[in-house]
Amino acid sequence: MTPSPLRAKVVAQKSAWIKDMLKALRALPLGHLQAFLGDSRNAAAAESYLRRGLEALFDLGRHVLGKGFGRAVSEYKEIARALVQEKVLTEEEGQKALKMAGYRNRLVHYYQEISPEELYQILTQDLTDLEAVLFGILRWIRERPERMDQEL
Repeated sequence: MTPSPLRAKVVAQKSAWIKDMLKALRALPLGHLQAFLGDSRNAAAAESYLRRGLEALFDLGRHVLGKGFGRAVSEYKEIARALVQEKVLTEEEGQKALKMAGYRNRLVHYYQEISPEELYQILTQDLTDLEAVLFGILRWIRERPERMDQEL
């Protein structure tokens, strides 16, 4: 794979999608556990929004690695590690991304083991990690405008 310019349209769409998923997650009743558990649709919505936000985040990371560095990576944990190796993310951001990659895999493959209480805990204590990794990727892109194609 040969490096080429990042596609501004892809970056904009993925970033907007992730922010929409975060907004939807924060709109859920997260003030008290009982309010969250009071309607089973909250956990179902949380699981869907979280999974889709994580998938978009790793799709964005894969785009940066593929276009920006000519690296073909497919597994989410591999994407997290490669983003640190290429200095797109800091070590701390990379550790958060690695943890999120594992959690995304649990959401997809071991969904029956994830309780509504666990989802509530993730949303109230760890949601900022997703934001931190997104901002880390966007920081790297913003600092290198010459690596973007500018076509929207």
